[in-house]
Amino acid sequence: MRAAFLIARKDLRQRLRDRSALVYGIIAPLGLAILFSFIFGPLDDAAFEAEYVIVDEDGGQISEAFGEALGGLEDDGIAVIRTVESVEVAREQVETGSDAFAGDDVASADAAFVIPEGFSEAVLAGEAAEMTIIGAAGSELSAQVAYSVAQGFSSELAAVDVAVRTVLPDAMAAIAQEGGTASGVSPGAEGAPGAVTPEMLAALLAQEAASTVNPITVEDVSASTKQLDSTTYLSAGMAVFFLFFTVAFGVSGLLEERRLGTMQRLLAAPVSRSSIIVGKALTSFALGILSMTVLVVASTLLIGAEWGNPLGVALLVVAAVVAAMGILAVVAAVAKNQEQASNFQAIIALVLAFLGGTFFAIAQVGGFMATLGLFTPHAWFLRGLGDLQGGELADILPSVGALLAFGLVTGGIAWFFLQRSVGRTR
Repeated sequence: MRAAFLIARKDLRQRLRDRSALVYGIIAPLGLAILFSFIFGPLDDAAFEAEYVIVDEDGGQISEAFGEALGGLEDDGIAVIRTVESVEVAREQVETGSDAFAGDDVASADAAFVIPEGFSEAVLAGEAAEMTIIGAAGSELSAQVAYSVAQGFSSELAAVDVAVRTVLPDAMAAIAQEGGTASGVSPGAEGAPGAVTPEMLAALLAQEAASTVNPITVEDVSASTKQLDSTTYLSAGMAVFFLFFTVAFGVSGLLEERRLGTMQRLLAAPVSRSSIIVGKALTSFALGILSMTVLVVASTLLIGAEWGNPLGVALLVVAAVVAAMGILAVVAAVAKNQEQASNFQAIIALVLAFLGGTFFAIAQVGGFMATLGLFTPHAWFLRGLGDLQGGELADILPSVGALLAFGLVTGGIAWFFLQRSVGRTR
């Protein structure tokens, strides 16, 4: 093992002297992470807030209820609600909201709700009623939210109408058996004093149904979200992407020794082939650990990345380095020369990084692509970091196990071929 450590020390000194490992292992990934954090980072802090206007030409009970529902959006800080006097004013403000060059002092809106006259009367009578949504051309998301709010309110009204129509016949039959009167219902205009008409009872039932507390509510009771913020995600993605280029300096050193003619000198010395391979592997491992450690610390201090539990991060980093070493060692074992190995390693690094989601979360695509990503160490590394956010240390064990499996399986294959190729001249 002494020979292996001597070989590793020589290689490390050489790589640090020519600064190639520093560029690929630290400067490039950290620089890109900082650049991307400035570009995409503000998106995390951007809060959604829309400006809506209401034109209430109806002034009835249903339109007032809709206004109260919109007030809930304002209470939650999701939207600013204003009332305007006419449809023309609403359209003008929505068109102003579509103008990218409009000043901040000009009244504008992302969308407008237009409630026509007779809206409440039509709803209470069970007739068709329409509400118009006017959206700004440059505010598609705000307009879609406005449409969803109106659609939700419409669904609630439809549910109340169905409930009333379901129980109305039974209610009328029960009233008829009791003499034609009902508590809480004023005497009808037609028939005998105190007679209850279907319209009067429907109105009463609708009022009671609308005021009934929903028996089922859905609440988010999760303690935390196992998801990386954009800054941490980009930092981790760049780190594991360039890790494959950094680790390659060690495992490709076998081909470099052959190209320079120094491999025969090593074999002529009292050094076994296993010691040479282990020495190159130690070089890769040391470069990978050094690179990842510096990137974790630097991204935390410089751009505020939040990696999570240090012990969990250390386990994932070590496992990721082992995985990268194994995969690239296979390439070095089967390549004919150093140039071919470098080309193959670059292609493999790019393909695995793309499928693993280092540039964007490919798991959001779903389906076959999401499944394919699980065959890359990049995806398991990023998943492990996500599980570490608010989770327990045991939550990352599947990711650590998958990464180590990548490294051990491919490393075993590489060891078999390297034992046969070391010392061979090509």
